[in-house]
Amino acid sequence: MIGEVMSERTLHRAFVTGLGAVTPIGNDVPSFWEGLSSGRNGISRVTSFDPTDHIVQIAGEVKDFDPEQYLERRVARRTGRFAQFSAAAGLQALEDSGIVPDEYGADDIGVVIATSGDALDMGPEWEKYLQKGSKGVDPFIITRMGQHMASARLARQIGVRGPNTTINTACASGTDALGHGLNMVRLGHAKAVLVGGAESMITPLALSSMGRMGALSKNNDDPEHASRPFDANRDGFILGEGAGVLMIESEVSARERGANIYCELSGVGWSFDATDDTAPDANGQALAMERALRDGETDADEIDYINAHGTSTQYNDRTETEAIKIALGEAAYRTNISSTKSMTGHLAAGAGGIEAVASVLALHNNIVPPTINYQDPDPLCDLRITPNQSLEAEISVVLSNSFGLGGQNAAAVFRRIQD
Repeated sequence: MIGEVMSERTLHRAFVTGLGAVTPIGNDVPSFWEGLSSGRNGISRVTSFDPTDHIVQIAGEVKDFDPEQYLERRVARRTGRFAQFSAAAGLQALEDSGIVPDEYGADDIGVVIATSGDALDMGPEWEKYLQKGSKGVDPFIITRMGQHMASARLARQIGVRGPNTTINTACASGTDALGHGLNMVRLGHAKAVLVGGAESMITPLALSSMGRMGALSKNNDDPEHASRPFDANRDGFILGEGAGVLMIESEVSARERGANIYCELSGVGWSFDATDDTAPDANGQALAMERALRDGETDADEIDYINAHGTSTQYNDRTETEAIKIALGEAAYRTNISSTKSMTGHLAAGAGGIEAVASVLALHNNIVPPTINYQDPDPLCDLRITPNQSLEAEISVVLSNSFGLGGQNAAAVFRRIQD
């Protein structure tokens, strides 16, 4: 009986109809794309606190961001920076889509945002407790700093009552969120979903811990060249912040209202390495890509561009290269690849969000963004890396990879609509 009901269920295609971005190289989609296509660096010395005595002193900070462009002052002050970014990028994507919730149906719009919340900035709040006791504690810690607020703040701001979910699967989170949103649309749980990732974890604790782990670049004297994915001299990733949000919508809904359609989110795949807490595994990463291709009914030969996870660590870039070869076979050597983290840094749980936006824009504009700071090729990363300058190319299908520290992997396929 259950099988019969499922077989009769209509599966809806999911189209991308809106984009929003707040990033270290631009606080809206036009400036983000201009930065990506021109190879603009977004890495600099940390300004949000004095990093002088820290192991790592550089990051990809969002510049000149004013949350009151998107939120009332009182609301903005009660909202963590990660959720401010989510609200800003989500409102941009909503406006770009042309959807007006009250007219479209507020019950039919969902929100799925990936984030780590403010867990790594809880130290100052704990200090207040130690100094002042219970009566000195901020009563709004949970509503300001809790992970759930990335989705909740955005949905409350626009007044939508569809499914509302927060995802955290480490660095795979943003692409993981895409998959959850895709399935909501496919199964008819929502006609449209704002989906992506938001992160703001450039804190003393985060930089110190990841720095001691050896994951972050310590090239403090040359931040512009510190993020160098796939380069032989890479020495770690750069922590970034920001948000990328997409409006995905059922094909029927998008066509009925004559929406501007960027492309189709045609498939998402997941996997888990099941090997080590920190070291990546090529077979696990390949499995996520293979499942995304299968889910999107896509052959390896169809992939025109891969927005790589490409963190700029020795282990990740080498492992991802091997994983791409496993997943795509001979097609791997013919496929254009770049890592936009070379410009933005690594947004951790938010990475898949801005990289999904980057992937859609690359497809939409037929331009492969560059991997900047690529000077010395690594013989163990011997695929078709796009070095230093963007490349004009016919792009119909894009694969976007996100691989989490600890082994959680996700990959997404975007396809040009062929009418």
